[in-house]
Amino acid sequence: MDYLSRIELLLSQNENPQKATGMAQYMKNHFPFLGVQKPQRENALKSVIKQIAKEPYEEIIECVKLLWDKPEREYQYVAMDILIACKSRWKASLITDLETLIRTKSWWDSVDLLAAQVAGTYFRKFPEEKYFIIRNWIQDENKWINRSAILFQLKYKHTTDTGLLTEAILPHSASSDFFLQKAIGWVLREYSATNPEWVQQFLETHPLKPLSIREARRGVERSLNKRELRGDAPVK
Repeated sequence: MDYLSRIELLLSQNENPQKATGMAQYMKNHFPFLGVQKPQRENALKSVIKQIAKEPYEEIIECVKLLWDKPEREYQYVAMDILIACKSRWKASLITDLETLIRTKSWWDSVDLLAAQVAGTYFRKFPEEKYFIIRNWIQDENKWINRSAILFQLKYKHTTDTGLLTEAILPHSASSDFFLQKAIGWVLREYSATNPEWVQQFLETHPLKPLSIREARRGVERSLNKRELRGDAPVK
């Protein structure tokens, strides 16, 4: 399988050094970039990603790992695109590789997508793995693993397990880390679109950092205002 060479060629054909500088600066210069923005990347690689998604699962994961090891950040984005494209092929063993991806070359741009789109989908597909894994993630010493435990239900809406969400938030509610504070506020803000009363009660009964509170309250106020305008009944 020579997909790696094909991906390298396609990205190089769309390389833009001027954009690369700005993209790297936006990510605090944690990673070098080729300067291939998302629309160009997706358009250039659409066909090859579809082909990769048809390969045996083990070959798909090997391709993802090879891409993750490359220095330029676009390769990690392609790796995540491949993972999402082949989600119907995932095996339960993916969780081990997923943890490695979260821990490696960690920054919000990779971790948030891996948490909400990959981990979130994984635990719907393999719900028997959820409680054991997430409770380990909550206690982990790696803040990006903690953030993933908080954010994996970001798009769950009415299927959100509020008990597990509470478990994920409370051990980190007093953390001074910006990314954990932001994750707590973000997930509460997102869930407030579904159940603002629950989020409001959570804010009233649990001490959180000001950043988390501000983020969460924005969602609660917006959701309650919309509900009032529509005349909807509160969610029980």
